[in-house]
Amino acid sequence: MLARHHTVLTDLVTTPTVLVVTARNFDQPVPPKLCRTALTAAVHPAATYWTSVCIDDQPDWTSWMHLYVNQTPWAVGCLDPLLRHVADDEIGNVLITDAALRWLYHPYDGGMDVILPTTADRDALRSQHRDWLSTHPSGL
Repeated sequence: MLARHHTVLTDLVTTPTVLVVTARNFDQPVPPKLCRTALTAAVHPAATYWTSVCIDDQPDWTSWMHLYVNQTPWAVGCLDPLLRHVADDEIGNVLITDAALRWLYHPYDGGMDVILPTTADRDALRSQHRDWLSTHPSGL
């Protein structure tokens, strides 16, 4: 899994740094003092509180996602501790992007989602890694 993360991130990253965002949901609009888990804080220690987003997609239930961000010098492997915990489903809600937010990379325990600026960019990346896709017609 790490080799695939390295491959795709190397395709995406064209700047010396990346933004790394970690998040956690709570039922409060203001993040509690200990909002971040000890594990997330250990592998993403330089992160600072950025913003909170209201999640109101369920009737009679509202929560907030509190986001923490830092700018990290990019090198292949620099995010391995974080990516390993994501792959093991111990940490979720991670985004990686460039400072201009031209693309979003969302790793999860089964792989990654990549959001690119154009469908042509998406199709080119998909074509480069076609052998990774399932045999289902949708590629999922």
